[in-house]
Parts: sequence; structure tokens; C-alpha cells
Amino acid sequence: MKKPAWMFAAATFLMALAASAPSPAASPKPAASGTVLVTLGTRGGPLPTRGRTQSANLLVVNKALYLIDAGDGVTRRLVKAGYDFRQVGRVFITHAHSDHTMGLATLLVSQWEYQRREPTDVYGSGAEALVRGAIAYLTPNAEIRWSEGKRTRMADVFRGHEVAPGAVYQDANVRVTAVENTHFNLAPDSPGFGKYRSYSYRFETPGRVVVFTGDTGPSEALTHLAKDADVLVSEVTVVEDVMELLKHTGAWQAKSIAEQVAWIRHMHEEHVTPEQVGRMAAAAGVKSVVLTHFSASIDRRDDYQRYAVEARKAFSGPVVVAKDLMQF
Repeated sequence: MKKPAWMFAAATFLMALAASAPSPAASPKPAASGTVLVTLGTRGGPLPTRGRTQSANLLVVNKALYLIDAGDGVTRRLVKAGYDFRQVGRVFITHAHSDHTMGLATLLVSQWEYQRREPTDVYGSGAEALVRGAIAYLTPNAEIRWSEGKRTRMADVFRGHEVAPGAVYQDANVRVTAVENTHFNLAPDSPGFGKYRSYSYRFETPGRVVVFTGDTGPSEALTHLAKDADVLVSEVTVVEDVMELLKHTGAWQAKSIAEQVAWIRHMHEEHVTPEQVGRMAAAAGVKSVVLTHFSASIDRRDDYQRYAVEARKAFSGPVVVAKDLMQF
């Protein structure tokens, strides 16, 4: 049976495209053997801003990719850092706030569109609901793409895993341990009470130990988790700086007195100041600190170096103020 001319034309076009087009991760940087940390996104909070994308970190161990949090913009940041987003097979969510999860669906659908065949496993409190929700959101696109030959069922390759304190994951490159931190103090009458938890993670690789605080208030469990780590990647928050921005935009004045009191309590009890980070790092005996998750400032060019100065009041080791796409 003679094939239609359009089939030959399509085959020729696809062969030419395959020969000439760059991979989704253009100009990749081959990860060195050992352990590499990339601070993909360093902005904290749900407000989109210029210059920094939301919370995400990449740990590369012997060329294997492990993603910690997936804030908005994470897929583009992976590409810009020179890594192939299709190779991310393990995602660890510290907690289910939007600034740590908004980029998850984009990452998953990008992998699906480029036909990643191996499973992508997402770990964290609420991970099962996040993955189910992402699949539901992406289903109309998948059903339309079916006619293009993309017939992999998302539920077969994207999997959410609820975690509990203790051992979370282990393979030849990493051993991951979690502790519940103090970021969530949910009211008994709230929908999330007893349902969602906030975690900090310790990654032990063959040559390094890296601890990610996620969002947290002061926490003895976290300090113990960080014992003798090579790097502590810590969130940091200065309440007065955030309040100044809220007042400038009018968002503070729009809050009721009760809302203002609740917000201040949340910021003080469920986040850590630079000096608190320094004290925690000193108590844990970590070798170095990377500060991240910076709240938006009234100064759009804020470099946050004053936070490192405050942290060094209690910690004598190196303190780095992270920027997006820094590699360690």
C-alpha cells in the first residue's frame, strides 16, 4: 500500500529536527562527580518578583539529580543552570505552601511532553494530593496530546509519597532523613490541622552532608538533624523588613487587628532570623551556612548581605547569601 506523501514529508521533517534541535536542557553543564548544590530559586513567599524565583534547590550527586522544593519557575531555572529537567527523578517537598510547590506541575508536564519513561517520585507531607492534583490539572492537555502519540498515563510515571519523621529515601548516592520542624502551628479548627506537616531534610552523600531547613521556627529537632553537616541551607526572615513592604503596598492596613496579630505571631514563631540561624549553626557544629528564601524587600535591589552580618554574630564559619543559580 502506497503511503501518503504527507507521511514522507513528516518523516523527513522529524529527522531534520532531531538532527538540528538542541536538547530541552540547552548547553548542559556536566555535573562533576561528587556533590554539587545549586540554589535554583531563593525567593520566599507567594509574591512573584524580578530577579529571584521561588524556593527550589538542586543536589547533584555523582550526576544524579535530586530536587528539594519546586517553587514557581523551577523548570526554567533547571534549564538555565544547564541541567536536563527530564533527569529529575526524585523531588522532596519540605512543606505544601505554594511558594515551595507551584512549579511542580510545570516540571511534571515538561517531563511528560518530552516522554520521560522512568517514574518521578515526589516525597513530602501532602505529596500524594499534590501529584493527584497536578495530574488532574494536566489531564485535558494529555487527552488532546493523545492524538499526537503521547499515550503514557501520567498516573503510571508520577507518584506521590507521604513521609514521616525518620528515614525517607536511600539509594547508592544519598540517604535522606526527615524531622518535623516548627513551621506549622495550625489551629484545631483549620482544614489542615493534623493533616499536613513541615519537614527539614538531611542528605548524606558519599562525601558530604547537606541539610535543608525548609521553612521553620527555632527547632531542637532541626539542630540535632544538622549535627556536623558540611552545609546548612537555611531559610531566613526579618519580620520588620516584610512588614515595611506590606505597609508600603497597603496590604498591612487592609488586615484586621486580629489578622495583624496572627501574622506577627506566625512570622516570629514559624520562621528564623539571621541571628537564630547563626545560633543554630553554631550549636549543630556545621561547617558552613547558605542563606536563602528571602522575603521581598521594599528595596528591589536588596542584596541581603546584612543578614549574613547578623548570622556571623553567633556563627564563626562561612555564611553565604544565596542568589538564584549559584553553584557550590
